[in-house]
Amino acid sequence: MIYTQLQLFLIFLVNGLLIGLLFDLFRILRKAIKTSDFITYIEDALFWILTGFSILYSIFTYNNGEIRLFMFLAIILGILIYLIFISKFILAISLTIVKVVKKILCILLHIINIPIQLFVKFIKKIFFNPISFMIINIRNYFTKYFKNFSNSLKRTKISNKFVKNTKN
Repeated sequence: MIYTQLQLFLIFLVNGLLIGLLFDLFRILRKAIKTSDFITYIEDALFWILTGFSILYSIFTYNNGEIRLFMFLAIILGILIYLIFISKFILAISLTIVKVVKKILCILLHIINIPIQLFVKFIKKIFFNPISFMIINIRNYFTKYFKNFSNSLKRTKISNKFVKNTKN
């Protein structure tokens, strides 16, 4: 009887350690990726759902659904042991790994970005530069044409005024 209860205590102590680890995973996720408040609420709900399922699964699997006070004390003790002694190391190691992975991803994105930029430059040179050249030349032609047309209209207005003045 005592052996069974000690075994249950250890099972729920491990359950508490796992809950502490799950808590740290969500903390690492929040530190690695900046999220909105809405996403944070979803993460919190997911944490509590997973924690509840873990506890209920352990209660029904190892103790046939019977709830004892020492099980919850073991869970709390497991969480405290994890947060006091293990959490610092897990956070430090995980955040270091996240930083390294972020740097590697940035380098890979930069390497991938170089050929894309060259391709865009090539496409621009082949397709857009001739079109741009044609548009500029057409605009310049019409600008000159309308300028000459405008000048000729001004001359005709001046000559019409001169003709009107000489007739009077």
